[in-house]
Amino acid sequence: MSKIIMSIYSWGALFISVAGIAAMLIWPPQSLRVDRDGVPHFTPKVQHPETGEAVSVNTLIHHYRGD
Repeated sequence: MSKIIMSIYSWGALFISVAGIAAMLIWPPQSLRVDRDGVPHFTPKVQHPETGEAVSVNTLIHHYRGD
């Protein structure tokens, strides 16, 4: 009897864990979609206007904000 209860408990814990991870990947909260500057994660790099090199958007934000 105790093996059946432990099996149910283990499968339940596995189901809850997998469902929680899937929910975070499918419907992430707003705080996981953008960083503190409002730039979406996985934003591609942009071209620097003077040098033509690839620069991250965060670098441009810090430059124009004066950080």
